[in-house]
Amino acid sequence: KTSEVSAVMAKADIKPKSIHHAKKWSDDVENLYRFQQAGYRDEIEYKQVKQVDMVECWPETGFVKKLQRRDNTFYYYDKQRECEDKEVHKVKVYVY
Repeated sequence: KTSEVSAVMAKADIKPKSIHHAKKWSDDVENLYRFQQAGYRDEIEYKQVKQVDMVECWPETGFVKKLQRRDNTFYYYDKQRECEDKEVHKVKVYVY
């Protein structure tokens, strides 16, 4: 029964209106980088797919601490910035 419910929710999910690439690093770009490394667009898609209300973040920096990939393995991230300047332009920023 739960798979039917999640299938309906997946169909009703919010789709981004547009997309652009990040130009310079920011806290938001850092977190998007982490979600995209784990295979998600952003926090919205992650919450829809994983059915969670909260994403675990570092209290000191507010950066995402750990994410569960679609294959259920976990990604763990540092408190410090991980998205290097040369990676920033690869980060996709979605507009809803």
